[in-house]
Amino acid sequence: MSDKVALGLLQTGVPGLDTLLGGGLPEFSFNLVAGPPGSGKTTLAHQIMFALATPERRALFFTVLGEPPLKMLRYQQQFSFFDVKKVGPAIRYVNLGETLRTGDFSGVLDRIMAEVEAFSPSLVFVDSFRSVVQTAKPGNEGVADLQYFIQELGTRMTSWQATTFLIGEYMNNDPEANPIMTVADGMLSLTQAHEHSTVVRKMRVVKMRGRAHLAGSHNFRITDDGLRAYPRILPPLAADRQPGAPINRDPDRIPTGVPGLDAMLLGGVPQGHTMLVSGPTGSGKTIIGTRFLQEGVRQGEKGVAVFFEKGTPRLRNAELAELVQGGDVTVVESRLLDLTVDELIDEIQATLQRTGARRLVIDSLSEFALYMAPEFHADLRQAVFRLLTVVAKHGVTALVTIGLDDDFTGLHFSEANISYLTDAVVALRYAEVDGRLQKFMSVVKVRGCEHSTDLRAYRITDAGLEVDSDATEVAGVLAGGCVRKPGST
Repeated sequence: MSDKVALGLLQTGVPGLDTLLGGGLPEFSFNLVAGPPGSGKTTLAHQIMFALATPERRALFFTVLGEPPLKMLRYQQQFSFFDVKKVGPAIRYVNLGETLRTGDFSGVLDRIMAEVEAFSPSLVFVDSFRSVVQTAKPGNEGVADLQYFIQELGTRMTSWQATTFLIGEYMNNDPEANPIMTVADGMLSLTQAHEHSTVVRKMRVVKMRGRAHLAGSHNFRITDDGLRAYPRILPPLAADRQPGAPINRDPDRIPTGVPGLDAMLLGGVPQGHTMLVSGPTGSGKTIIGTRFLQEGVRQGEKGVAVFFEKGTPRLRNAELAELVQGGDVTVVESRLLDLTVDELIDEIQATLQRTGARRLVIDSLSEFALYMAPEFHADLRQAVFRLLTVVAKHGVTALVTIGLDDDFTGLHFSEANISYLTDAVVALRYAEVDGRLQKFMSVVKVRGCEHSTDLRAYRITDAGLEVDSDATEVAGVLAGGCVRKPGST
């Protein structure tokens, strides 16, 4: 017989979790949800239960020496997934506290099976199962009793065609968990990493039989809507980057809104490219980003602006604030001080899809680093790589800024070699000319396209950036912080 048994998959209702599980939760599986107190185990169980439970697919939730059902319900009702209409016809709560106090596993098993036979659930939850484990007798006899109890519970739940969840405060090295881990078909581990006054929550699929699940730890956050997981995966390649796709050797140029810069770019930024604008404070990076979005609106293109410090009321150009209020530009802002790159990617992606925007400005990566959770500081380059990969998938033309300290003597385009990740680089810098501080810009690279190599002076005025039409005539040296004109002493 060559026909394979197909596993039915249940959609958990937890954003991102089905991706981690390899498409969903196997039906009739026996699962352990483990983690320390406060990691979100009970909330995750309720979110899955309310997403799946119907009068035809009923759920039975056993509570054991933990929170009384009324107290648990009081807090779980605060989440948007909670549907009080399901409690009763689709969901039933049973407290096993009195039965467990007898210390007899067989009595607990009989009580569970009696409730299962009476309600015929398709979903069974036991929270907290560690309370059951802790009532076991000491020594080998207790371990044997526990092993038998777990195996018998798993076998009976499978025979009843119920998908079962045991919720417990287990760590991966917890010896008490070994009998459960042996029987369990799947195990989800929730943890909290606390570092430098911030907390980052992580989720890991330790095992999931019959599924090619995603390995590794993945960030998640608890919001008013429940848990949301952020799988650490890159999106598929854009259509024009697939193998065999025709190569566009002359892409459309997207004007930046700064005529002098467009002239240096020979028409603008190539369609779908990401351009990095780097420079010290006050050099005009945000102004270029503002002009880029304004020009897009003039061309009939929606825009998205990602800011970390410069909220809409602080925008230098009042016209951009009007564009935001008019719906032509959507602002993505964050005030979280433990922001993960996964959350930012998710929000940018959702905003691009919702608005259909063709232009994106991220201002700036320097400030983004201030908001990132400490664990991401060690690899800012990888975080930016993942972010820009998602942007490329959407085919938008993006302008990204980064602040740099200008030492007046050396060429430095970005931190953590981020300039290698972008398609184009525009460098802004200062130089002392005849006792005055002047600004200069140059196009360092435009991947696959020609561009000017001029060093051009520019000024910031009420109209924006005014760029000289000709290359600056200098002696060709940046020495001692000075640029000397030909013939000067």
